[in-house]
Amino acid sequence: MAVPALTKTHPVADELAQLLFEGADRERVHGAWRRLVSGKEFAYRPGLPPEERTALSYERLRLLNDAAGDPVELAADPYRLAGLHEWTGPVDGGLTTLASIHYNLFLGSVLDHDGGRDRDLSAFTSLRRTGTFLCTELEHGNDVASMETVAVFDRATGGFHLTTPTPGARKFMPNTSLTGGPKTAVVAARLVVDGEDQGTFLFLTPLSDESGHLPGVRVRPLPQRTGTPVDHCLTSFDRVWLPREALLEAEHGRLGADGTLASSLGNRRKRLLRSINRVTMGKLCMSAGTLGMSRAALTIAVRYAHSRFLAGPKAGDRIPLAAHRSHHGRLLHALATAYAMTFLHRSLVSRFAVHAEEDRAEVEREVAVAKGWITWQARAITTECRERCGAQGLFPANGLADLPLNIEGGITAEGDNLVIWVKAASEMVFGHQGVRAGESGDPEGRELTELPFLRDLLAEAERIWQDRARTALREGPSGDPVGRWNATSDAALEMVSAHARLQAADAFLAAASRAEDPRAGFLMRSLCRLFLLRQLGEHTGDLLAEGRLTPDHVRALPKTVDTLVGELAPHLMTLVDAFDLPAEVLSGIPIASGGSVGGDEGWDESEDGWEEAEVGAGVSVRV
Repeated sequence: MAVPALTKTHPVADELAQLLFEGADRERVHGAWRRLVSGKEFAYRPGLPPEERTALSYERLRLLNDAAGDPVELAADPYRLAGLHEWTGPVDGGLTTLASIHYNLFLGSVLDHDGGRDRDLSAFTSLRRTGTFLCTELEHGNDVASMETVAVFDRATGGFHLTTPTPGARKFMPNTSLTGGPKTAVVAARLVVDGEDQGTFLFLTPLSDESGHLPGVRVRPLPQRTGTPVDHCLTSFDRVWLPREALLEAEHGRLGADGTLASSLGNRRKRLLRSINRVTMGKLCMSAGTLGMSRAALTIAVRYAHSRFLAGPKAGDRIPLAAHRSHHGRLLHALATAYAMTFLHRSLVSRFAVHAEEDRAEVEREVAVAKGWITWQARAITTECRERCGAQGLFPANGLADLPLNIEGGITAEGDNLVIWVKAASEMVFGHQGVRAGESGDPEGRELTELPFLRDLLAEAERIWQDRARTALREGPSGDPVGRWNATSDAALEMVSAHARLQAADAFLAAASRAEDPRAGFLMRSLCRLFLLRQLGEHTGDLLAEGRLTPDHVRALPKTVDTLVGELAPHLMTLVDAFDLPAEVLSGIPIASGGSVGGDEGWDESEDGWEEAEVGAGVSVRV
């Protein structure tokens, strides 16, 4: 059996990795996290019950904290924060969730408000206390503006009484159990002064200590969910008193000693959005985690395709799975998408890190659109990779089985994908200017191998769906806002989908232009071409009707794709080697290192017949 090498030596893979992982900033952004997950502490451990898996994720969080450098600086660095999620996602989905909550939602929220760096944060930066974030309520998920939890200003003490007024107002799914040690939360609650609702703000709230939950804090564990377990709970408060400094303040809201609120924002909804501003970075974090899972899944599936042999066309022949177009074609399409996802994410992290206040709304919308597209694609990619590994893909020890379930969490966290796309769609119908009719030019004489031509065709598809959405909205039933939007939403969502893919293509093209090695440039352009051709497939009817494609183009499309797949197939291993998954991680995954769960590496024929042997990453079987 030919076993793929576990160390990457091909110079083209090296350059592709430089393009994928921040170039000159690669070590700063990714180095510590890549080394961290290479350690034996992060190897797969079979047979752990949910409670022990959760406890293990908290143990690993402490190892991560040791590797993080200054946690305050980490929380303020979008590049490293996203990088953290990319590398932990494939090895421990629970850890990824805990780290996202502690560093981004909790610590980041504290730092983003007045005096964040002046507070004593040592308990949180040392993880003597783990931070968590309580916003969503049992009956108020995507409509957080309707949340009911209140923090009532107490003039006698200058503090607040934090209260959960109804069962539906219980905070839903925060990691608030006693697992992992003492915890403190940032709690979103309505600030009430003299009976008047001033809007939603954040309150720093201790939840537990070494002896258990604090008085007035009620915590009930939720049933186990799919994916890697986390200690999700329902949490409520019974007149929990908080001191004055518990209120996190900034220009959007400062409370005077006399109970008067000063705010730069004129309404309560804007104050809410400013208070929970860290959710936008959270979308980038969720996307990053699923990116890492997608790249890991592809690396495992491609390596398995080269080491799994089956009968060839002649008697006695043995050929690898990777030889079959039905197998490598699907993996190549997934690879092209994963590259596009990565470059789109890189471009948005950079844009988010430097955006000006006047660009905030647009950047937040682009991040939301990308989060929806990336996480949905990640689910499709990891499912495809699991299927391409057959029954071996069903064993968690082979690194694939848990990934689609963990990605489901990313699809829902920081805003359900469909909901955030609907919001983006409503803004973009008239608030976004795409390509104008005629910009893509006369299709006669253009080839389906021309990247600028393909890119403009995708832009034209976005324009077509935007025009349809605008027409539907104008022609919708008057006096019926819901009815008008129902008539518009399908076209508007298609517009958003085309926009996401166009943004990914543009980021891919920009990255390809930076390739210095001609061989790396060839692979980048070919993979980008494959990505664009795949995206255009569903739009050929519209583009033909609009005169942007000719009948000959439509007829030639399948053959063009097939030829391109054939050219890229010999480079499958190079393309996944560029994902730079550590050899230590791959060696612990049986099918990624030339073996299998239940394979020959566990065979031990002894005088006693059958005995237990160790296989791969600590997987025990009977042999």
